[in-house]
Amino acid sequence: MAFPMTMKHLVIGLCVGLTVWALPIPIDAAKRDQHLVDKFRQLGHELRDPNVYRNAAGAPGPQYWQQRADYKIEATLDEVARRVTAQQTITYTNNSPDTLPFLWVQLDQNRFRTDSLEQRSLTGGKDKTGYGDQLSFYTARRHQAMQGQTYGFDLTKVADGRDNKLSHTVVDTMMRVELPQPLKPGAKQTLRIDWAFNVVDEAAMGSRGGYEHFADSDTYIFFLAQWFPRMAVYSDYSGWQHKQFLGRGEFTLEFGDYDVSLTVPSDHIVSASGELQNPKDVLNAVQRERLALAQQSSKAVYIVTPEEARANEQQKARATKTWRFKADNVRDFAWASSRKFIWDAAVHKQQGGKYNEVLAMSFFPNEADPIWSQYSTEAVIHTMDVYSRFSFPYPYPTAQSVNTWERGGMEYPMITFNGYRPKAISEEEREGLVASAPEATYKRSIKHGLIGVIIHEIGHIYFPMTVNSDERRWTWMDEGINSFLQYVAEAEWEEDFHISYDQPSILDAIGGYMVSENQVPIMTQSDSVLQFGPNAYTKPAAALVVLRETVMGRELFDYAFKEHARRWKFKRPTPADFFRTMEDASAVDLDWFWRGWFYSTDHVDVDVMAIREYQVSSQDPDVEMSERRRLDALKTREPITQKRNREEGLQTRIDRVDGLRDFYNDNDQYTPSNKQRNDYQGFLKSLEPWEREVLQRAVAAGEYIYFVDFNNKGGLLTPLPVQLTFADGTEQRYDIPAEIWRRNSEQVTKLFIFPQRLSAIELDPDHQTADVDRSNNHFPRKIMPSRLQLFKYESETRDLMKEMLVELKGDEKTDTEGNAIPLQAPQ
Repeated sequence: MAFPMTMKHLVIGLCVGLTVWALPIPIDAAKRDQHLVDKFRQLGHELRDPNVYRNAAGAPGPQYWQQRADYKIEATLDEVARRVTAQQTITYTNNSPDTLPFLWVQLDQNRFRTDSLEQRSLTGGKDKTGYGDQLSFYTARRHQAMQGQTYGFDLTKVADGRDNKLSHTVVDTMMRVELPQPLKPGAKQTLRIDWAFNVVDEAAMGSRGGYEHFADSDTYIFFLAQWFPRMAVYSDYSGWQHKQFLGRGEFTLEFGDYDVSLTVPSDHIVSASGELQNPKDVLNAVQRERLALAQQSSKAVYIVTPEEARANEQQKARATKTWRFKADNVRDFAWASSRKFIWDAAVHKQQGGKYNEVLAMSFFPNEADPIWSQYSTEAVIHTMDVYSRFSFPYPYPTAQSVNTWERGGMEYPMITFNGYRPKAISEEEREGLVASAPEATYKRSIKHGLIGVIIHEIGHIYFPMTVNSDERRWTWMDEGINSFLQYVAEAEWEEDFHISYDQPSILDAIGGYMVSENQVPIMTQSDSVLQFGPNAYTKPAAALVVLRETVMGRELFDYAFKEHARRWKFKRPTPADFFRTMEDASAVDLDWFWRGWFYSTDHVDVDVMAIREYQVSSQDPDVEMSERRRLDALKTREPITQKRNREEGLQTRIDRVDGLRDFYNDNDQYTPSNKQRNDYQGFLKSLEPWEREVLQRAVAAGEYIYFVDFNNKGGLLTPLPVQLTFADGTEQRYDIPAEIWRRNSEQVTKLFIFPQRLSAIELDPDHQTADVDRSNNHFPRKIMPSRLQLFKYESETRDLMKEMLVELKGDEKTDTEGNAIPLQAPQ
């Protein structure tokens, strides 16, 4: 289909002796012009200046440093009291150039104290209208769970390596330890801390660790995270990172070696960061044999079978066993313990890393099967396959997936807590099913949710457990980068992987958030982020998909991204280091991209406003006047009155009366004149030889010239990938880079020249720019098909008489003395 517009002839002319009068530019116009190019301004004050610790290329500088904290912990779990008691020793090494008069220690369990900053700053809920007050079941449950129990750390000792008491001050979730002598650069300080805390009910408190109680069997899964006093970070860019823990902004920690002994009920199975040091003390001979077999098998092998786990639930042992784990060069330590655990494992083989064989393991209750046995350990291995290709070989000897709740996930070095379980079939539901029906079924969303959360949490062992970003300050650097790689890994698991929001692509899923009013830039500090999930996870992930697939291309992006991971492995990068490395390793200027996606709330919405079609005019009146007649005939329409008169056979006066015709009735505006012919000859003589040749070739070629107007309605700069369809049905792909906006960020015109006529243009045909409105991406406009459901209006007036006739389910209604109250039908 041709464009519904008139083709024009474009005059190629020569400007000779042109005088331009310069007038003062009004201030508002100057501001406007500055605004048009501002989005391509280089990042300046937004980034920290390069220095000896972090260079201008985005790599660690020659004097880069970071602190170190080594831990030895002996902890005991009291299952009945649901309490952990421990003694720990921290050896802190000051690698900074600064002398430290005091140290800061994180006390994350203190967030559950009733007088904590988090609890005192919680806000009341609002209903859907945003105006009415609302108390949710969750909020009421959390309030009830905090009654009658004391939470937070109970500190019984804070001393140095010789057991000399150290003066200390607890400030909410932080503790300042005053040192008798300032800690000089290169020196070490030993801290001995004895402590205990009551474990919270995770489902009631919304914590990252705690316990889950299974009422039908009166059994527990304990999963302990942020469970011990941890050294706060002291860094070159912020000094002490002691911003209080309010529950959302996660963590930045120091690397070190851990030696942890965990005393638990003797029938418990324990999963923990690191490697088990004493299998003979805690595993029976059969379990040790199976574990050895798993270390040689690429397929999962049960160390504890489902049947054994079910039988184990009945034991309720009172004796204890101590499991000892060591974890080298990690930034944290977490663990899980339960008599309910099924345990399987398989080996993942890799090359080029410290560990050529990694033991992938899963721990889960029978309630999590059948999907956990089938998918968990496989998903762990798949994650290492994909992430290692984009970064570095998996850096630790084990990778573990533990089922600790029904949904969601959390990550720690070598261990992850993951949700999603199938739905058990009740006896009532089983009626009418085939005899071979399983004990539980699951939806596709549960299957993909499980695989997705395992990929995400195991992926976090790379980012930020190894590439050690500051989660509390820049959430997107771990959640966003990791969500991007999760999306890549999911696409490599199977096609049409079910992502969030039931959208086919993350770039489609982000559209609603991008146009919402209640949002803040990605670079916002974690505790102040609005719409946390889209801001910290989906939007930065979508940005990196656009960067890889549309802006840089896979080859340049993958190389630069891997270089960033390699540079900052076991180090602490900032956003500036990531931004600079991506440019340094690719030679692609991306300041406009970071500014738009990470520092603003603009969105992508580009409108293909208009297209104008031309061919080059020869300016020869004997040729052009007849062509002008043809083009004007296409453009104009005969007046309706004149048309109807002729159709009715009505003659005009000049046709009926002699003598009224004159020169103008026989010659119209399209008749070439001698003056025009002379002007044409003069024009030819004025041309330079090369200009005449250009004109002759352009006229002879008969090419079609198009000016396409693009309007940036959303404000976010973007490349413009277009699909061009020609009159003969052939198609051509053309990628316009984002640099087209560098002089005007609001509206641009693109010039195309083709040997054949264009019939249609489509912007972003592959949905690769995150454009939120596709209805304006076509020219000519395209009708977008959809489906409409018929609506039937129903009155909301209650039929109270009918409601009273409904049979009461469950327990009978009783009066205050416990006597049954008979139901009465309305009279």
